[in-house]
Amino acid sequence: MRLMPIAIEGFHDPITGTVSYVVHDPATRQAVVIDPVLDYDLTAQRASTASADALLAYLSAHSLNLQWILETHVHADHVSAARYLRAQAGGMIAIGEHIREVQATLGRLHGWPSEDDGFDRLLRDGESFPVGSIEATALLVPGHTPADLAYRIEGAVFIGDTLFMPDGGSARADFPGGDAAALYRSIRRLLALPPETRLFVCHDYPAGREARWETTVAEQLAANIHAHDGVSEAEFVAMRRARDATLAAPRLMKPALQANIRGGG
Repeated sequence: MRLMPIAIEGFHDPITGTVSYVVHDPATRQAVVIDPVLDYDLTAQRASTASADALLAYLSAHSLNLQWILETHVHADHVSAARYLRAQAGGMIAIGEHIREVQATLGRLHGWPSEDDGFDRLLRDGESFPVGSIEATALLVPGHTPADLAYRIEGAVFIGDTLFMPDGGSARADFPGGDAAALYRSIRRLLALPPETRLFVCHDYPAGREARWETTVAEQLAANIHAHDGVSEAEFVAMRRARDATLAAPRLMKPALQANIRGGG
C-alpha cells in the first residue's frame, strides 16, 4: 500500500460548468492536468488564460512538474488550454486514439484540416502510462463521442462526459459519432468497478446547490437519475434520445471543436 496517496485538486469553471483537475504523485511531484479550459469570449472572439493560469499557479505553488495534459474527449462546450499549458509548463498532450474518427467526421462535415493535430500521444483502451511512480490507465468509454476516455489513477477514475453527478444524470449522445447505446454500455463498464471507487466528473451544472465533482460508483448506482441500478439499455436509450432532441447546441461548439480536434488553444 502506498504511504502517500495521489493528490487531487478540482477547478470548476462556472461559465462552461467544466471541471479541470490537477493530479499529482506526492512522492515524485509529477503531475497531470485533465481537461484544462481556455477562456473564450464568443462575442469578441477573443481567448484569455485566467482559468489555465490558475492551474499553472497551483503547479508552481506545490512545486509540481507537469508530465501529462490529458483530454477525456474532444470538448464541444469549451476550448481546451492544452497547447497553452504545454507551452508554459511542458508535458505531453494525450487523448484517445479514436480521435482520428472524430477528426475525419468533423473534417467531412466542415472542411476542417486536421494534419497538425497537436497531440503527443494517442492512447489505446487499457493502455497504462506513468505519473511519476504511479500507474495510470486509459479506459475507452464511447457514446458521448467515439473517442471518450476515462483515466484510472489508483482508486480514482476521471470519467469525462460519461456521467454527471447523480442529480445531473448523463451526457448527451447526439453529437456526430455519438451513440446512446454505446454510452449506456460505457456507463455500465464504469459502474462495474468496485463500489468505493471515486469518480470525478468533467462537468457540474448546479441548481440550488454548491458545485460538486466527486462521487462514487456506489452513489451513482443508488441515485443517478438516468443510470441507476436497474435501468435497462432500452430504457436509457429511449430517455437519452428523447432528451437529446430537446437540447440546443453548446454556445461555443464551433470554435471549440475547430480548436480541440487539433489539441486546443
